[in-house]
Amino acid sequence: MNNDARILLAHGGGGRLSWQLVQEIFAPAFENPDLDTSHDGVVLGLPKSQLAFTTDSFVVRPLFFPGGDIGKLAVCGTVNDLAMCGAKPLYLSASFILEEGLEIEILRRAISSMAETARSVGVRIVTGDTKVVEHGKADQMFITTSGVGALLSDRRIGPKQVQPGDQIILSGDIGRHGIAVMAQREGLAFETTIESDCAPLSGIVATLLATGADVHCLRDLTRGGLASALVEIASTSGRRAAIREEDILVSEPVAGACELLGLDPMYVANEGRFIAFVSKRDVDTAMSALRSDPLGKEARVIGEVGSETDGLVTLRTVSGVDRVVEMFTGEQLPRIC
Repeated sequence: MNNDARILLAHGGGGRLSWQLVQEIFAPAFENPDLDTSHDGVVLGLPKSQLAFTTDSFVVRPLFFPGGDIGKLAVCGTVNDLAMCGAKPLYLSASFILEEGLEIEILRRAISSMAETARSVGVRIVTGDTKVVEHGKADQMFITTSGVGALLSDRRIGPKQVQPGDQIILSGDIGRHGIAVMAQREGLAFETTIESDCAPLSGIVATLLATGADVHCLRDLTRGGLASALVEIASTSGRRAAIREEDILVSEPVAGACELLGLDPMYVANEGRFIAFVSKRDVDTAMSALRSDPLGKEARVIGEVGSETDGLVTLRTVSGVDRVVEMFTGEQLPRIC
């Protein structure tokens, strides 16, 4: 196929088109023994430990942005959800809805990025599906991925495990993904190009859990950003989370862009950042582990869990005033993942 080739709906023959896409694009990129069965499903060998399972859909616009693309995002998003359960990602499925008229070269780029990201994590894409819809019905490409992972320990990790005194650790700066996508979409030019933080978090989480630190909860900071993640955890656990504005890292370019656009970086999405609720006695161990990984070199403690049982999140501002952090109504930046 040449670079001008586009996906066309086959009149009465969608099956042949899907078969060609699988044989010429998907299968070579995702090649592995489980996928090579060319069957309607896959039979997998699973460990004896408990499993984590998750699914997500990706409709980001534009498809490519500084620091990432829809293919990389689809793998990272699902891998990261598994990591937040304390699981090692093993297998992914991938379903594609492609719009008639999509350039084949754009599809190849996205699939290549997806395959490269999966290989870097050590996760296999083992089954999937492809559908082509009429022009104007899918905004070029939508991807749905599901993932299975093996729990790294018998320890339960989740909001209901949060305890008074837990230290809240943020793995790095916030807001870069949402601003990177927004700038690319709207053609905004800043003095410094803002790149998405899109990255797989399974490695850094495995490093953290391997220390034996008493980790009670993990959450990646996607839609709704840091604020929404904290509010969800506090509400579910029934515990108050008190955080400090001065300890939350926002890069100067992101802070400037948010000020210009009227956005609060606390609510801007991330795709390579997470928070960890860790027992106070193990916070130094956890911090050392996180900072040993490039993705956590700027990790810092931003607050702690109190004894109050009101399920609130409070923010101590740089001026020393405490305010309640609310769940954002609606979505500041749609179509960012």
